[in-house]
Amino acid sequence: MQENPELPSDEGLVDWVDELRDRISTIATRRGTVPRQFAATLAAIIVAPDEAVTLHIGDSSVVGRKGGEWDVLCWPENGEYASSTYFVTDDPEPRLNITRHQREHDAFALFSDGVGDLALSHLEQAAHPRFFDPMLRPVDAAPREGRLVELSAKLATYLAGPSVCERTDDDKTLILISGG
Repeated sequence: MQENPELPSDEGLVDWVDELRDRISTIATRRGTVPRQFAATLAAIIVAPDEAVTLHIGDSSVVGRKGGEWDVLCWPENGEYASSTYFVTDDPEPRLNITRHQREHDAFALFSDGVGDLALSHLEQAAHPRFFDPMLRPVDAAPREGRLVELSAKLATYLAGPSVCERTDDDKTLILISGG
């Protein structure tokens, strides 16, 4: 893990998303298609000792754990029509939300809309601790940093299993981060 107490400026983060969009456009052109064919939402977090910054586009989400409670740092944002959202590839520019947070959280989860259907209460606009707490236990207990290959495989199996797929047919991506 590389520590850098300097987080990028909002302008730098916008430039980063613009560079991402340029790369998508180049790939689309090479493949004879349009960038919209590579439509994707974005949920990202950069954590420094005193601050965290989230980048968010679309119906993905980011939550953080503070004192055993889960806070929604980026609420999913749907488009103006049912089952629609915003994408990195939206033209002329994406609906990018950049939010800076005091560093009070000791764990984070980033996830796509399929996981959000399971992990968030849309009525209360809150995270379900019963979903996140058991997911984070093995990550909290991990003896080392980095990707936990065995745990990742078990998580992928769970998310692709019938009990989850019966409740959502959307994409299911989940990233868990722990470390005070």
